[in-house]
Amino acid sequence: MRWLMRRCMVCGRYTLRRDRCPLCGGPLAVPHPPRFSPEDRYVAYRYRMKLMAGLIKPGGSGSGEAGEERSR
Repeated sequence: MRWLMRRCMVCGRYTLRRDRCPLCGGPLAVPHPPRFSPEDRYVAYRYRMKLMAGLIKPGGSGSGEAGEERSR
């Protein structure tokens, strides 16, 4: 399935055009998130890349404070 709607990266306007924004001429991107599959073969690679980029902390579940609140 091809996505029809696009969003301008500059002004944030939504459009059906595929090449550039009709208002400002900026580049367009698909605003929809990628599809999720529980059988994803590449999740380990994405996790490693996020670790290397510093987007997540080692250990996986965050800071650990939420786990402490659940046990109370």
